[in-house]
Amino acid sequence: MGPPPAVPGARPSRKDPLTGPGVTVLAGPTAVGKGTVSAYIRDNYPQVWLSVSATTRDARPGEEEGVHYFFVTADEFDDLVARDQMLEWAVVHGVHRYGTRRDRVQEAVDAGRHVLLEIDLQGARQVREAMPEATFVFLSPPSWDELVSRLTGRGTESAEEQRRRLETARLELAAEPEFDAVVVNDRVESAAKELVRLMGLDPRA
Repeated sequence: MGPPPAVPGARPSRKDPLTGPGVTVLAGPTAVGKGTVSAYIRDNYPQVWLSVSATTRDARPGEEEGVHYFFVTADEFDDLVARDQMLEWAVVHGVHRYGTRRDRVQEAVDAGRHVLLEIDLQGARQVREAMPEATFVFLSPPSWDELVSRLTGRGTESAEEQRRRLETARLELAAEPEFDAVVVNDRVESAAKELVRLMGLDPRA
């Protein structure tokens, strides 16, 4: 599978950095490292409230309940959706569902926290409908070849799942112009600091 059509690299923010607490949405193609960047922020910037998504997929080795995800059954997820408890939710890679609890995000906003949502592209579009005032940041790989290397090097998916995820990534990369800012994940620390700056925080803190 060849690379997708070329897309612009990192661009200046189309919004000024936040000047106070607010909601920032981080999305990007599969395997770009959203979770790794978010984990760095969680470990180094305690003033950021990082939303933990609910998902119907099984936990991967090393993932902890309530830290990386809330792992729920399909029936439990259905109940959250029926009670309008999801700010956003999506079926990812045609298999599993992921979503963000609406009430927990609102509680953090009301408490004056800097809120970061690390979510899927479909979910980011739903949040834009519900919270157009949020800042939307696209996390981009340095190159298509690097993205392929990261995905295949993880060793957590079968060859068929890798093929499906790469096809998804091709489509997700084309959505970059929808976002307010682009951060290239060439190094986790520098990408995290740029994201924190866009959130209105001092990255040196």
